[in-house]
Amino acid sequence: MKYILILILLIVSISCQITETININEDGSGSIEIDQLRNENSYMQMAGENYSREETFQNTTYVFQEYITKYNETFLKYTPLEQQLFKSYSNVKAHIKKSSFEKEFRNTFTQNFSKVSDIPDLYKTERYASDLKNNYALTAENDYFKIEYSFDGKVFKRLVSITNQSQLQKEKEEFKKLGAKYDPLKLTQSYVLRYHFVGKIKSVSNEKAILSSDKKTVTVEFRLSDCMQNPEMTSLEVVLE
Repeated sequence: MKYILILILLIVSISCQITETININEDGSGSIEIDQLRNENSYMQMAGENYSREETFQNTTYVFQEYITKYNETFLKYTPLEQQLFKSYSNVKAHIKKSSFEKEFRNTFTQNFSKVSDIPDLYKTERYASDLKNNYALTAENDYFKIEYSFDGKVFKRLVSITNQSQLQKEKEEFKKLGAKYDPLKLTQSYVLRYHFVGKIKSVSNEKAILSSDKKTVTVEFRLSDCMQNPEMTSLEVVLE
């Protein structure tokens, strides 16, 4: 059962379009949005006859603090360090839509921040919410990588580091199996980073980065399955003039 679940998650992940957008104001505050959209054409190719058999509907919007409040008895059972982790997500807003009738599967996570280093790993939002609701141990801590951000007014960094090498190797092995089957298909699986600054950009660590005409916005696009096998490739450093 666990293997089947992993396989389903991998199939969904490589038929997806993800866009991570950050806007940074002059004082260092700003907002982040992560939009995860299942590409229906890609998923249909991969799911085959099971595509028409889906019967799912969910349309949920919540602010993470609502989970802390509603499940406060559970929240208080966690260690002070774990409670602090949950609190870092308190103002994260999530919109989860899964509709097999409209054929729209989309997750959107947004957060306003006072400083860039306050941004948590928003990709873990749903799992931490589930942990609170179900009184689980921190399931997202089993991930094989983590994402952190920093900005000192001049240099912006998106740092991705590997936290579990053995799990990463397992993921690579599963992708290798899937690749032989799905590489011939024309799948849309883009992972886009788009960052907006007040000042002009002097340099970007990724040579494939595209700057806007005013040099205040940088966009970098990756192939999602490549990122999942090598998360560190999405690390980025942006230096402003």
